[in-house]
Amino acid sequence: MPNPNTATQTGLKQPNAQNRYEVRCSDLPVHCPMPGSSLWNSHPRVFIAFDSNGRGRCSYCGAEYVIKI
Repeated sequence: MPNPNTATQTGLKQPNAQNRYEVRCSDLPVHCPMPGSSLWNSHPRVFIAFDSNGRGRCSYCGAEYVIKI
């Protein structure tokens, strides 16, 4: 389980800071927010479903995820 006390940790990325992410097949399954993000100021974790073109979108923040081959 992720650490929910990330508000006091340093070196974490701001969640939902980007609106487009490129991921590799080796990163699957992908969830938003991405690993390494602070959790206290973000939406709940959701797993991204990809279409046949390798594109997916977060239902909370609208971030686009693209599988790079």
